[in-house]
Amino acid sequence: MFVGSLELDLLLGEVRSLKQKRSVVRPVIADVRRRFEVAVAEAGHLDLHRRALIGVAVVAADGAHVRDVLDGCERLVAARPEVELLSAHRRLLGPDDE
Repeated sequence: MFVGSLELDLLLGEVRSLKQKRSVVRPVIADVRRRFEVAVAEAGHLDLHRRALIGVAVVAADGAHVRDVLDGCERLVAARPEVELLSAHRRLLGPDDE
């Protein structure tokens, strides 16, 4: 079993309130979840208007599949015009990791 996680640090466009932030972040999260069937949530920068940290997690039997899914999630979010991807950090744990 392989477990992969991805943290995406985003800068949001012309957002001036937390309500506007939710209207940008929720569709991004829903799109990633629907397209890749992964666990995804807003996981940081919760009280900042123009920043969001999105966390993605995936479990699979094959490490290459986990990497492919995380790559696809990162590409999907990076391609959205309403956000700027500042950084992406990933972790992959396999059967030999403790």
